Amino acid sequence: MNQRGEEMGRLRDILVIPGNPFPQVSGLAVSKRKDHHFIPLDYVDIFNKKFLMVREMEKKPFPSSPPEGHIYIRENLLDKQIVDINGVKVVRVNDIKLGMLQNEFCLVGLDVGYQGLLRRIGWERKGVGNLIPWNYVQPLEEGLDQLSLTLSRQGLSQLHPVDIADIIAQVSSKERALLLESLDKETAGEAIHELEADMRVAIVEQMDVEEAADVLEKMQPDEAADILGDLSSEKAKAILDRMEKEEAADVEELLEHDEDTAGGLMTTEYLAFPPDQTAAQAIEEIRNQSPETELIYYIYVIDGEEHLLGVLSLRDLIMATPLTPLKKLMRTNPKKIKAEAKQKDVAELVSKYNLIAVPVVDEHNHLLGIITVDDILNILLPSSAIKRF
Repeated sequence: MNQRGEEMGRLRDILVIPGNPFPQVSGLAVSKRKDHHFIPLDYVDIFNKKFLMVREMEKKPFPSSPPEGHIYIRENLLDKQIVDINGVKVVRVNDIKLGMLQNEFCLVGLDVGYQGLLRRIGWERKGVGNLIPWNYVQPLEEGLDQLSLTLSRQGLSQLHPVDIADIIAQVSSKERALLLESLDKETAGEAIHELEADMRVAIVEQMDVEEAADVLEKMQPDEAADILGDLSSEKAKAILDRMEKEEAADVEELLEHDEDTAGGLMTTEYLAFPPDQTAAQAIEEIRNQSPETELIYYIYVIDGEEHLLGVLSLRDLIMATPLTPLKKLMRTNPKKIKAEAKQKDVAELVSKYNLIAVPVVDEHNHLLGIITVDDILNILLPSSAIKRF
């Protein structure tokens, strides 16, 4: 409505003009019966979900259409397919995200998730679905029928594994294979692990055994075990036979435990040193081991037979004088859990003592592995909440 309280019509669309790096909102398309007007953003005083107020132009009405080069969001963006520059279809635009950037009202991202679609039909009111930032999208052109990602398939590897998984989950099986082939094995493994279990199984079952073995070798042992445990026994055995012996042994050890127990949750990669080792020696080893270690926060102290003696934090280690032995730094009787304990017992222990990782031991107190914070979150939170986190 205008400043006199008169209804000017209904908002039909929002217009933007190409900008670098984000398109700026230029005005609103408003319709009332057969009358159409373009209202420049400078004349909009109040703009929210239910109400907008505009100032009238002096001595002349608003134009019926925008200047050349302005783009209609609803007409040119919503329901359009996004593809990468190599021609692989990715996702459909279900909604858009606007925001203030450097005092300009801009189009900042495209929502390609189901939440965006539900929001458009009034079923979902809060939150953002799967958002692709605008800087990953090719600049707009007037009359655009198709959007393109500025990233190639190779460039997708720079995204977070969760974001890659969101894209993989929404393309055809043929396009999915092309995307995975373009990623390095480590990134492909991380993305596959972020998928729902049934899709993980479908993807790995369709992979060549050699390729699947290469991907799983690059994954954390507990993640690889999660996937192999869901495969057919024939496919799992074939993949294990092709994996490097050391990696395969770690995974097979984890597969011996029921998946709903502490042993099924743990990883066999952790930092553990003998009690007489000095702080300086431990730090030097950590520098060498860190690329292969999932979590560097707790350091465990074990004897020659791998009995768990104590634990210390990385902070404790760094702050210690170089020649101090670990047995002088460690906290004895650390909180730990048996391999056969149920997941709820792990969750209760973590919640009670505010732990970031939990050591897993057998009945003789041998250190078998640790349960890390990401796996703890899988117990405490639903998968949708974890992705938002």
